[in-house]
Amino acid sequence: MVKPILYGIDASPPVRAVKLTLAALQLPYDYKIVNLMNKEQHSEEYLKKNPQHTVPLLEDGDANIADSHAIMAYLVSKYGKDDSLYPKDLVKRALVDNRMYFESGVVFANALRSLAKMILFLGKTEVPQERIDAITEAYDFVEAFFKDQTYVAGNQLTIADFSLISSISSLVAFVPVDAAKYPKLSAWIKRLEQLPYYAENSTGAQQFVAAVKSKPFTVVG
Repeated sequence: MVKPILYGIDASPPVRAVKLTLAALQLPYDYKIVNLMNKEQHSEEYLKKNPQHTVPLLEDGDANIADSHAIMAYLVSKYGKDDSLYPKDLVKRALVDNRMYFESGVVFANALRSLAKMILFLGKTEVPQERIDAITEAYDFVEAFFKDQTYVAGNQLTIADFSLISSISSLVAFVPVDAAKYPKLSAWIKRLEQLPYYAENSTGAQQFVAAVKSKPFTVVG
């Protein structure tokens, strides 16, 4: 069997979410770095595979799949020994999907991506207070998700956890998670840090945080 190929860069939260999924599935794959700063994602060869010029991209045989959420769902559906990471039960799956839509639309798009673009790609030195407030609001939501459950979509680990931890472990570069204010969120982070393959996220998260902290910026407004 030809191994799937993952295109990405470790500092990217969506790439790390996919790497966590691959590790959980114990699925061998090849990893090809795409240098975003050098705009390798805009190369003619890459655009043929992914016109959206984004990472991650999974190449599996003749299939080229973009977007971390689509990739994770595909991997579990095709290669999972069971459906625990992405349940087939429609109600349970809907909750996992809900959490991933939340991560994509609220946490990543509204909070993380805009800040990363401003600071790392555009070189902005001032960050609007509303962008910081968006992070706090995201933390508030995630804390509320837990209630009496141990993971974001119930009492078992799913790809929704991989999706959210990849972004939240990056957001701490801007707003640390206050354990007193967010005890359940903090406990969940520690729980995921105990995964034997958590380095698939932590290594890139540390790179992202270091890159952000190397750029001087102030919060205004």
